[in-house]
Amino acid sequence: MPSPHAFRNGESPTSRDLTHFHSTVAAQKLRRFNSLILLLRLASFSFSLASAIFMLTNSHGSGSPRWYDFDAFRFAFVANAIVAIYSVFEMGTCVWEFSRETTLWPEAFQVWFDFGHDQVFSYLLLSAGSAAAALARTMRGSDTCTANKVFCLQSDVAIGLGFAAFLFLAFSCCFSGFRVACFLITGSRFHI
Repeated sequence: MPSPHAFRNGESPTSRDLTHFHSTVAAQKLRRFNSLILLLRLASFSFSLASAIFMLTNSHGSGSPRWYDFDAFRFAFVANAIVAIYSVFEMGTCVWEFSRETTLWPEAFQVWFDFGHDQVFSYLLLSAGSAAAALARTMRGSDTCTANKVFCLQSDVAIGLGFAAFLFLAFSCCFSGFRVACFLITGSRFHI
């Protein structure tokens, strides 16, 4: 009889393996859990992409400052762009898991990959947003924001969207951490 872990690692079932039983309640819980993760990844993608676009288009004429003249704003743009790309990749792995009922890579690698990258990119977004928020606050007290209110307002919107992307990615990180804990305890990424 094949190992009970054969299904998780992408191996195809044989006729002997069809005795493996999943209740419909367990299957529904797995679908709901995966749907929630996909929704969090979609929200993280949407907010990080919107933040990057708002920052990228934050130039209003020749007399207005440009976002790329400030290191913190460049950092916020790049961090949000990286997270948007990462979120697209992770949404693809979620869709892969829905359609194929297996992970893209071996399960042990997949759970640690998701958790590690969620952690790194969450902290990246948090540090970029904090640096940009500190710069925006400093600019508010100077002549820059009195002369160019639109520039400062659009910077604030981009920073706020970046923080929202961080929150959704942090929630996603909690779920991927739960998957790691389940994997360490039961040998499967799901507690069921």
